[in-house]
Amino acid sequence: MKTLRIAALAALLGTTAAFAHDYTVGSITIAHPMAFETAKSASVGGGYMTLTNSGDTPDTLRDIRSDTVPMIQLHKSETDANGVARMFHLEDGIPLPAGETVTLEPGGLHVMFMGLDGDPLEDGEEVKATLVFENAGEVDVIFNVEPRRGGMDHSNHSKSD
Repeated sequence: MKTLRIAALAALLGTTAAFAHDYTVGSITIAHPMAFETAKSASVGGGYMTLTNSGDTPDTLRDIRSDTVPMIQLHKSETDANGVARMFHLEDGIPLPAGETVTLEPGGLHVMFMGLDGDPLEDGEEVKATLVFENAGEVDVIFNVEPRRGGMDHSNHSKSD
């Protein structure tokens, strides 16, 4: 029975390790880039990750590029006092203060995968992208597409820039 428990724990840890993927460029750590699967009719999807700047100098995520999806941009969602959510393209990028962590998550800062039209993001798929930082430089990452378990659904949004 003890051997079975150890094997089950090892399998669980192996699965966790497969989903917990990090990248580093300069003093920036990119933790667990991921996207939720989208409906077949979706024209857009969202990408999320955590960015930690462990350096003494501020940096900025200036751009994101990908040959995997037709268009990709850095976006931010905000909800006004009336409860109306708006999303917009961040043309100047995402600031990363020295010694701080910035989280890209549903309902806030995020990556927009656009032009999906009939080619949805599917569970298990990978979206390859390049993050472009002002000081740290460029780093290639992979957004793992995971099943949707709740959160904000980007499938009904249209491009807004």
